[in-house]
Amino acid sequence: MNDLQLIFAILSGIAILLLLIIRLKLNAFLSLLIASIWVGLIGGLSGEKIIDSISTGMGNTLAFVATIVGLGAIFGALLEHSGGAQALAKFLLKKGGEAKSRLALLVTGFIVAIPVFFDVGIIILFPIVKALALKSGKNVLHYALPLLTGLAITHSFIPPTPGPVAVADILKVDLGYAIVVGAAIGLPISLICGLVLSRFLTPKSAIINQEAAVVDDQFDSKLVRTIFFILGLPIVLILVGSLLKTLAGEGIISGGAIVDAISFIGHPFVSLIIATLLAMYFLGSKRGATKKELFDVANKSLGPAGSIILITGAGGVLKQMMINTGIGEMIADAMKSGTISIVLLAYLVAVLVRIMQGSATVAMLTAAGIVAAVIPGMDLTMLDKTLIMMAIAAGSIVLSHVNDSGFWLVNRYLDHSVQQTLRSWTIQSSMISLSSFILIYIAYQAI
Repeated sequence: MNDLQLIFAILSGIAILLLLIIRLKLNAFLSLLIASIWVGLIGGLSGEKIIDSISTGMGNTLAFVATIVGLGAIFGALLEHSGGAQALAKFLLKKGGEAKSRLALLVTGFIVAIPVFFDVGIIILFPIVKALALKSGKNVLHYALPLLTGLAITHSFIPPTPGPVAVADILKVDLGYAIVVGAAIGLPISLICGLVLSRFLTPKSAIINQEAAVVDDQFDSKLVRTIFFILGLPIVLILVGSLLKTLAGEGIISGGAIVDAISFIGHPFVSLIIATLLAMYFLGSKRGATKKELFDVANKSLGPAGSIILITGAGGVLKQMMINTGIGEMIADAMKSGTISIVLLAYLVAVLVRIMQGSATVAMLTAAGIVAAVIPGMDLTMLDKTLIMMAIAAGSIVLSHVNDSGFWLVNRYLDHSVQQTLRSWTIQSSMISLSSFILIYIAYQAI
């Protein structure tokens, strides 16, 4: 199989993927599968090998991701159902006062997006944004852009949010590394873009919906403490488990029953099961929710989770097809010659797919599938792979516009025209993407 045929296989595969989603409006799961099969056929695989690649790619990916995404969805639904996200926002606003309200909203978005999907975060938190704008007389973007920045960055950078979890699994990145590096990149970029750069996009005049409901500032302080505990517990357990496992693997500490037990509890499966059960009790049963209500909340949450899980599995199929055709090895050889940086490739592929078809998740998984096929042929540390994962995340945020469902949700809740949303959220999302990639690229070159 010559290199030109392999290059044609991957380029035409991406073109078909975009055509199916954009022109034919086919759902992302089916589009990814069809594009993957095309790559296999043009790449010279037999029918039997293509079927085997689908089975292997789907199975290997979902073995980890399905559990994490499912648990995270239930956890997030319970947070929404209990009113915990709004209580958290009100708590941070009261602690920060009027002067620090933008910072409070940014932090709220950053925290809430850990278990809650981006669009759900907008729906449950925007009433507070509108109430603040109405009370202060300032433009709604003054408060909306910090919140959206926090939501978007955590949604793309920090596990156990579904997108980062899926990319981490495809690239074989340790979740402990992903959480630490994602936070190290996400926090400063949130502050720079959410608090500083966003001011340049905010008009002086107040453009708000005068009928917006005013949200009272009362909150349950006990609920807020419970939320901090339940949200923080799985992250701490994952970090501790990952650290001990790494130290034991390097021979810095000796293994044993205690290390094994802590590593077991710190595995994402176990830590998220514990957190979800605690959420069901403290945010559900203890607050008066019946067994049927909890059952319904959990079941409803798995609907959108199922879509994410299937799309993620299809991304794993694309990765496997690229490995089996030899496309990944070919790209790896080009990387060794210094033609293009792997971190730049990861970013550009995610940017291309994001701009063309709109979905951040599809952009992340397409880029991850391509990059994952390249990595085995390269000498990369875990930190290298984590930064590559972050480059993919950065690319998936760029240029939210009319083909992105999130764009229309922001547009609707801001009560803005399409042009106003393009001048605000589209530019803001691009600033987040570019500034985070610059930081990632500098870090990758420095290590």
